[in-house]
This record gives sequence, C-alpha cells and structure tokens, in this order.
Amino acid sequence: MIAAVAIVAVMAVMGGLIMVIAIANGGSRHVADAGYSTYPTTSSSEYSTTTTASDTSTTTATRSRDSTASRETSAGSTRETSASRTPSGPQPHHKLADNPLWLDSDVGLPNQACNLSRWANNANASSAFFESARPCLDSVWQQVMNYSKLPFRVPTVKYPSGKNWSSPCGDAGKGWAAFYCSQNETLYIPYDGLQVDQYGNKPGVYLAVFAHEYAHHVQALSGVMEAYWDARYDAGVDSAAGLEMSRRNELSAQCLSGTFLGSTVGRGGSVDQSMYRDAWGSQDRGDHNGGPRDHGSDAHAISWWQHGAQKNRMAQCNTWAANSSDVS
Repeated sequence: MIAAVAIVAVMAVMGGLIMVIAIANGGSRHVADAGYSTYPTTSSSEYSTTTTASDTSTTTATRSRDSTASRETSAGSTRETSASRTPSGPQPHHKLADNPLWLDSDVGLPNQACNLSRWANNANASSAFFESARPCLDSVWQQVMNYSKLPFRVPTVKYPSGKNWSSPCGDAGKGWAAFYCSQNETLYIPYDGLQVDQYGNKPGVYLAVFAHEYAHHVQALSGVMEAYWDARYDAGVDSAAGLEMSRRNELSAQCLSGTFLGSTVGRGGSVDQSMYRDAWGSQDRGDHNGGPRDHGSDAHAISWWQHGAQKNRMAQCNTWAANSSDVS
C-alpha cells in the first residue's frame, strides 16, 4: 500500500514562516511546531480533463493599497509603518477572504504549455525536472499577480540532501518531502523526502507537490500568509480556531496546485493526461495517525485540489470564504 503524503503544520521561526510537507507512513510523522460558487465537499474518483480557460488581458479598476500600522509579529519583530517610508510598486495586502488575489472571479492561470525535463528516480534528474517546471510557474503566476496588482518575485529553489539541513526558518530532517520558508522566499525540495520508492515513475505526483509549495510562495507575496499567521497566533496556534485557519491555508494551496496542473495539461507541452491523472489520484494528503487537525481530511485535500484543477479560478480557491464544514 502506498503511504500517503501528508502536508503538515505551519510555524513562525526566526521571523519566517515555514510550510512543510512530511511523510506519513503508518507510524510517526514529522511535524513542524507548529459571491463565490459552492465549494467542494466530496472528491471524484474519476479524473476530469475539463478546465476553464483563463483570461488575464481584461482590465480592472485600480485597487487601493493597504496601510498597515506598526505591530508586533508572532516572532516578536516590529514591522515598519507605511508612514515611516513609502514603498514603491505593488504591495502585499494583509487580508484573507478579501485579498485582491481572490477578488476577480474571472482570473485564473493562463493556459500555456510547459516543457519539462524527463523525470527519473534519482536526485540529479529530479532537480532538473523541478528546474524545468520553475519557469512555467514563474510565468503564469507573474501574470496573475501583475493583473491583481500584487507584488511578484521569483522564489529560490534548493535541493538539500542528507538526513538534516537548515533554513532561516529552522531545521529539517529526514522524512520532510518539501517546505517553503517565507523569510528567504525559498522552496526546499529534498529528493530523499519525495518517497519515490512508493510513488515510482509518476512525475505528475511530484509536480503537484512542487506547485503546492509554490502556492505558499504566492500566499506570502500576496499578504495572505502573514495575515493568516497573525490571525492564527491571536486565536491560539493549536486552538480549534487556529487549527481551522491552518486547514484553510493548506487547502487553498492544494487548490492552487490544482489550478496549475489543470491550466497546463493538454496544451502541447509535457503535462499530458497520464501525468495529470497521476496528480489527480495522489492528493490524499489529509491529517493522519492522530496528529493535529491542521491540514484537513483526505476527502477535502483531494476535493480542493480537483476543484482547482477543474475550475482554474483564483476565486474558487478562496478557502477563507468557505464554510467551516468545507475545510474540516
């Protein structure tokens, strides 16, 4: 039986947020300290090839910028006020359900081909695969962020090896499949954590993991991640309300991962129906083994990913506006 890949908790460490994927394999799990249309409540056993083409060429009215007062963050550092300096260019919005990322119901990822390096089950080939996927994600997300008048910067991607490694957000160890650190805007994708001995030669599985972590980068750039963490910290990180916020954040990243696969499948590049089908059927990344309820049920992890893949609309991934029953 293939062990499920479970996406685990979020924590603030040394001024940064770390978003982690770890492996649940029937035993202990590695855990970091941690309108709109109807949202999905059930998953589909049959994969769908139907996606909605996105249009980012239309114009919208200029949206106002947020003015953020100085406050203490969860890591104890003080942020500058907007009055102390005037930043140039688009700025993140410290908002959740009403973040500009979600507000235009017609905005989705552009449908474009993505040409990928051939996957093979070794570290060099896997890093080449992710490096070839990165410009595809950079391109489509830059267009969405520019259209939404939000900042965009390409993330760094690192491929650590060995049993333990470090990031500005903290240390990681064996069994961590992937994580995102907001402090240095870096995705960490260790080959040894991808569980290729279980999934085998199924690049769609790994592309979906990569797209999920990239979605956390988008959350950070938009201001959603900081707003989420501040709200969770205020509610109590491990309180019922705090854990629900964590589930909303992770399920939104699941949905955004789906939008990428759905937007590029069958567009003349490397993402064919086989790769899409493998991704579609591998999203059982919910909470397992009695751990904290910080990522949602398997059914919701599956259904939100599939919802994003089918709809390809940012607004459809706004878990912050969904009912609690849809993010349980």
